[in-house]
Amino acid sequence: MKQKTITAEIELPKDVTATVIKNNVTLKGKKGEVVRHLPSKKVQIMLEGNIIKVEAKNASKNEKTIVGSFESHIKNMVKGCTEGHEYELKIASLHFPMNVSVAKGQFIIKNFLGEKIPRVFNLIKGVNVKVEGDKVYVDGNKLEDVSQTAASIEQLTRIRNRDTRIFQDGIYIIVKDGKSIM
Repeated sequence: MKQKTITAEIELPKDVTATVIKNNVTLKGKKGEVVRHLPSKKVQIMLEGNIIKVEAKNASKNEKTIVGSFESHIKNMVKGCTEGHEYELKIASLHFPMNVSVAKGQFIIKNFLGEKIPRVFNLIKGVNVKVEGDKVYVDGNKLEDVSQTAASIEQLTRIRNRDTRIFQDGIYIIVKDGKSIM
């Protein structure tokens, strides 16, 4: 069943400037600039003062979900350019002392389960990773890049062909964007 018009309004903070050209949204704030292309033929994105409007006329259920998704994406962009997004990971090395470092845009894990060859992950541009003791902090202003980096670091230490009840070594996400998951 089609509804008349579905509208979502996102109010921008005072320190955020926005530009909307077709469906390209650019937000600038104190943490940097976030650019995102939100493609849809039936959903329009407009800037009115300090409010971004996402609107679909004669909307079906599909367009309603797209409006909600675009609203969430823009809210994440606002948070990214004002506060930033941060993930926290914990290093757990029970059997062998694992050596974790960041160098030249790469995340390097040495001596994981006694392996001779280091495991390496190339970091995504715009994401900062720092290692302090047994914690790894991943932060940046694009939520997708930050969360993908944290997930890739966690998957880098995935254990195969061993009993995971015994071998609990690895790097695990413990805080997602300010929310503890443990």
